[in-house]
Amino acid sequence: MPETPAAPLPVERPNPFDPPEGLRERGPLSRLAYPDGHLGWLVTGWALARQVLADRRFSVRPELRHLPVGRPDEPAPPPAPPGVFLVADPPEHTRYRHLLTGEFTVRRMRLLTERVEEITREHLDAMERKGPPADLVETFAAPVPAVVICELLGVPEQARPGFTAQAARLSQAALPQEEKLAAFLAIQGQLRELVTAKRAAPADDLLSGLTRAGLSDEELANIAFMLLGAGLDTTANVLALGTFALLTHPGAQDALRAGPERAGRAVEELLRYLGIIPFLVRTALEDVELGGEVVRAGETVTISLPAAGRDPGRFPSPDVLDVDRDATGHLGFGHGVHQCLGQQLARVELRAALPALFARFPSLRLAAAPGEVPLRTETAIHGLHSLPVTWDEKP
Repeated sequence: MPETPAAPLPVERPNPFDPPEGLRERGPLSRLAYPDGHLGWLVTGWALARQVLADRRFSVRPELRHLPVGRPDEPAPPPAPPGVFLVADPPEHTRYRHLLTGEFTVRRMRLLTERVEEITREHLDAMERKGPPADLVETFAAPVPAVVICELLGVPEQARPGFTAQAARLSQAALPQEEKLAAFLAIQGQLRELVTAKRAAPADDLLSGLTRAGLSDEELANIAFMLLGAGLDTTANVLALGTFALLTHPGAQDALRAGPERAGRAVEELLRYLGIIPFLVRTALEDVELGGEVVRAGETVTISLPAAGRDPGRFPSPDVLDVDRDATGHLGFGHGVHQCLGQQLARVELRAALPALFARFPSLRLAAAPGEVPLRTETAIHGLHSLPVTWDEKP
């Protein structure tokens, strides 16, 4: 392919739902200039993104990578501590993931489905009692996933506000390093206390189950930390941003009232369309042929998930929110060995919460102009700070 001049990663989004401007114009594979001076690659094509994410010659280890955003003098991170398998390569990653997969049983998912529906009703009841208007992020999109992941881990109710507050701080990309470290140490201390309590008195929760797997307290605390962070921010922002998208696309919310099958398709389309994870990063462990080019050993590849989700070669009319589209194969949960372990739980939450929201409030609408809805531009995951909504109260 012709040589493309290296450029920085575009990050500014033209509107809340589209990928950053200028991404797709660069083609499926192009040179990327990293803030620290590294010359690597940018993947925006769906097929190439899947290829990189499935190829074990590309590493996820943090000490090998260069980040496409941030300060030029950002220090390189250390190797992942024990248990942090999201940034570990096989076979270490495989060992931890196998243990976690054993805890995401059919029985637990069934019980969680019932509990998610109950948690959803409780928060909708509270919204209805208080009456309009409301901030949907504060009253619904953020607390529902928070309660679910805390119950999955077995976090006592009185400890949940502290867990979720610290996790929210860690999601702020612009938070100074010393403040991130303080939040991390605070939540790690809470998790170690939780691990000690689970060892002493196991219950029917995921963390209690892992205490019987021969893992150290450090490993257990790190695994719980990852699950807590992953289960909070991502699902909450799909709920908030997805509701925003449905409210600004007339008729789209009708799919959520048409039964589980059509609602399920709508959820998958939202996961494709919204692209809340800006990018994933991999580093070549050896020379790899990719899209007619050779990625040299040590070069970092950034995969733009929002751009890959809008690849017209895979999704016809990709910029259209089509809630009846078959969005199978989207990369909202990644791909390959690092594909999101909790994706079925996220689907359970979204398929329960979104239809219930629009069923309870059929007149739900924005309480502010779309351009006034505050976007999260300083965080690692795309989403909303708040979503002002209103509805017609029952007579």
